[in-house]
Amino acid sequence: MSPKVDEKIGHVGEILTERQKKRGILIQALHEIQKEHNYLPEDVLRRLSKELGIPLSEVYSTASFYKQFYFNPRGRNIVRVCTGTACHVRGAAKVLERLEEAFNIKDGETTPDLSMTLETVGCIGCCGLAPVATVNEEVVGEVDAKKIEEIIETVKGNGAG
Repeated sequence: MSPKVDEKIGHVGEILTERQKKRGILIQALHEIQKEHNYLPEDVLRRLSKELGIPLSEVYSTASFYKQFYFNPRGRNIVRVCTGTACHVRGAAKVLERLEEAFNIKDGETTPDLSMTLETVGCIGCCGLAPVATVNEEVVGEVDAKKIEEIIETVKGNGAG
């Protein structure tokens, strides 16, 4: 490398302002907060804003830009029902309806005891196994009445605690 290139690389720390450095760690901090709390609590975001010297509005703006950050508590179990075309045609609505009934929540909601969050997704990528759901990261294909009841029992068993 030429001396000029080495010189430029060596001064990156000097090129970035303190504000840019702090903003650079914001997303990582948001991930860590969510990992600890399972969502982004307001009081913790306020403390983060003060510690980084970034306006709270910018912290919220950044977090709300990314779909993986949540501002409300989420369940210990995340159940997602695919509503893509293949799953829709093969009965996804009935799967969703039964889960909503069993846990007394609607799509996008979390049970009061935080045992489960129910969501719909456009596609899980297992169209040949339609209808499909996931319980946390486990894919459950060809969901029929029996498998729905197994999902319910699994979530209720995992929800305690």
